[in-house]
Amino acid sequence: CLEIGSGTGAFLAYLAHKGMTDFRGMDHDPALAAVQPAQVADRFDCADVWQYLETSSETTFDRIVLLDVLEHFTPEEGFRLLSMIEGVLSRQGKIILKVPNASSPWGMNYQFGDLTHKTAFNSESLRQLATACGLQVERVYDQRRGSRRRRITDAIVHRFLSWALLTPPPLWGANLYCVLSRPVSD
Repeated sequence: CLEIGSGTGAFLAYLAHKGMTDFRGMDHDPALAAVQPAQVADRFDCADVWQYLETSSETTFDRIVLLDVLEHFTPEEGFRLLSMIEGVLSRQGKIILKVPNASSPWGMNYQFGDLTHKTAFNSESLRQLATACGLQVERVYDQRRGSRRRRITDAIVHRFLSWALLTPPPLWGANLYCVLSRPVSD
């Protein structure tokens, strides 16, 4: 597993906690090396993503994870990034993405609350980008959050809004998860 944009190492620590032993994390900010959890610090690489993927061309990964990363790239850079990732993805590998949901009014705070975000995504634009890179979308789903009561309330509100709006979003959650893979024919 490779996490691109691993930040403070929270997901890497989760992988270690779950007993996974073969994983790496990378981010471009050298200051992040000092805040990595002790159990995963030796699995963190500080590098430019383009150079990292070019030098990793001999290595393949079964899972490549980008949590709140893709929106920091322009559409052209996103195309280049996913195309390069496809080059280090194992035959049966999967790419896991998480981005703010630009179709949902709840996602706009996440998208536009960070000035470093360059591209907004919804389920359709994720499909377009994946197709352009020769990848297939296995699944797109929104992030469900909160208590059971909160999720029920959200479902009721979303059902009403879907009825009331002329063009409701296909997914209401503030964030989208997307699972990409190579096409079956590969």
